[in-house]
Amino acid sequence: MKDNNNERRFSRRTYLRLSGLAGAGMAGLAGCSGGGDQTTTTEETTESGEGTSGETAADTTTEQSGGNELELVHWWTAGGEKDALQALLDGFKEEYPDVELNNNPAPGGAGSALDTVIKNRVLNRNPPSTFQIWPGKALTQYVEGDVLQDIGDSVWSQEMRDAYRQGVQNLSQPAGNYVAVPINIHRLNNLFYNASVLEEAGVDPASLSDPGALNDALDTIASETDAVPMAHQIKSPWSSVQLWETIFLGYNGADTYNSAIVEGNIADHESAVKESLQTLKDYHEHFNQDAGSVSWDQANGKVVNGDAAFIHQGDWAAGQYKSASEFEYDSDWGMIPFPGTSGQYSVVTDSFVFPKNNPSPEATRKFLSYCGTVDAQKRFNPIKGSIPPRTDVPTDPFGPFLQSQIEDFKNSDAQPPTIAHGTAVTPDVHGDIDEAFASFNEQWNVEGAYDALVNAFPN
Repeated sequence: MKDNNNERRFSRRTYLRLSGLAGAGMAGLAGCSGGGDQTTTTEETTESGEGTSGETAADTTTEQSGGNELELVHWWTAGGEKDALQALLDGFKEEYPDVELNNNPAPGGAGSALDTVIKNRVLNRNPPSTFQIWPGKALTQYVEGDVLQDIGDSVWSQEMRDAYRQGVQNLSQPAGNYVAVPINIHRLNNLFYNASVLEEAGVDPASLSDPGALNDALDTIASETDAVPMAHQIKSPWSSVQLWETIFLGYNGADTYNSAIVEGNIADHESAVKESLQTLKDYHEHFNQDAGSVSWDQANGKVVNGDAAFIHQGDWAAGQYKSASEFEYDSDWGMIPFPGTSGQYSVVTDSFVFPKNNPSPEATRKFLSYCGTVDAQKRFNPIKGSIPPRTDVPTDPFGPFLQSQIEDFKNSDAQPPTIAHGTAVTPDVHGDIDEAFASFNEQWNVEGAYDALVNAFPN
């Protein structure tokens, strides 16, 4: 593995690009990546939080990390996500029993805590072996900062390139060279429902033609049942961001979505943007009363328990349904494409990268190569509630819901990237949009949110 002085030095450009985005600073790093209950390894859990997995960037050096220890930083700590990661790591250990695993989670809404951790560690020249990140535009700051290794030769074999779906490969090389290995494909434009609640309310989900029709259905559920019409969380802004972008897609289609949101021409579509914001404001009247204090999976649990009718989430929500007892697809729960988005597959993808100044380059290469295999994606995705980016993974382990998602992906007319999960916008724009929706979640001011969105884009 090539390891020269250029890879061990961080330029002023790198520092400026990353330091301004580090957010909470070193205090945030200590709070998110330090020891305690959240930080474990697959070998043992330390009660004190001390040791390699519990040290901060200021305490740990590359030499202390050990060349054969793979430190993996991620945000998968809830329900099926955690189980899926463990299945992936179990397969990796079977393939490479010599590699010691340091499973070091940084939980937080849609990766916000991990982002702070990684930026601080990069600045302190103490990156982990690898970390979870969305590919596409979410990689911008790391690519422009020149802190990711080109893995086109060491990891992306011709066999991988032949097997991976082309659109996902494109996300892996935002600057033309491969810097990431996607492990899954999630769909964002799902509307999940509890079948019993909808039956009691007399609502036919297949009849919902657009986001406005869904609001009428929420009114009906509120009047005919004791259930919460739409489960949601607003403790973090990301759930509202993803719901808004999906509402916009449902009203306007992929071409307008790409023009307004991906290309950042918000002001050119003022009425459409405001209409989608108003619809989200209307929906919020039907959210659970504890939306401001629960996590996404706690909100999703209300659908499982029959306390809520609908939830809009990525298909990671199905991973939670699969792990629930006596909650079966088709009989107890179902999914439709979010009203107005039939034929579209909003893509959310998770990937792993190879940081420069890597403490364990050979172990990292092995892990990234493994993530690109059929075995890894067959183990991980059925539990995670996602479909594989490889085209040759057997579909039998995926069950009827995910098999239908695979078919929908194959037959989709458009596969728009998403805002809330990083592929559609750069990190600085993403941060400004999150800020706009943090305010919107409190005030539900359509005009104010529209102005903030216009200002979030550089156009």
